[in-house]
Amino acid sequence: MRIAIVGGNGNIARLLHPLLAAAGHLPVALVRSEDHRAELEALGAEVRLLDIERQDVDGFAAAFEGCDAVVFTAGGGPDGNIERKRTVDLGGSVKSIAAAEQLGIRRFVQVSAINVDEPVADDASPVWAAYVAAKRDADVAVRGSTLDWTIVRPGLLTDDAPTGLVALGADISRGDVTRADVAAVLAAVVDRDETIGRQWNLVGGDLPVSTAIDEAVRA
Repeated sequence: MRIAIVGGNGNIARLLHPLLAAAGHLPVALVRSEDHRAELEALGAEVRLLDIERQDVDGFAAAFEGCDAVVFTAGGGPDGNIERKRTVDLGGSVKSIAAAEQLGIRRFVQVSAINVDEPVADDASPVWAAYVAAKRDADVAVRGSTLDWTIVRPGLLTDDAPTGLVALGADISRGDVTRADVAAVLAAVVDRDETIGRQWNLVGGDLPVSTAIDEAVRA
């Protein structure tokens, strides 16, 4: 498949591109700047330009042209500017959904965050509250779409080396997970039809990725 990666220069995306390429897919890294082209092409990705915040649905559709699936990995992170939580984490997801539907692209995988449906603590920072709300609302939009969706909700992300061992499921408790292991799960689920319509938490665990997916599907 040719797979559009929204947020194509992000920390998870840069780990995902070579995994998809090794599996025989062509990742299409969607980025705001030409500055990243050489690095991303070296990872096996085709590079196209997309400004998540400034471009409309038609602009997203143009970037998705010829693709068979979309993986939404973009995010403003839990720190920084409140407004970017709405324009990137939520707005980017909503426009990605609409563009995929417009083009008839069925497969859609979204990276969210663990436990965003739970109430935010009263003493939480406004930025954190905005981040949680944006991720929650983006997941609502995906679940309400006509797409063949899968939502992966990682716990606290780390830059540690990949372990290849995870825990995956609807009720998995909060924990850490390496970005490399998240990328491995994304590369696996995009190819597996039985993960369609599933929303799972993801943390480090004891099971190889393929086994963890098998068990989550059966649960």
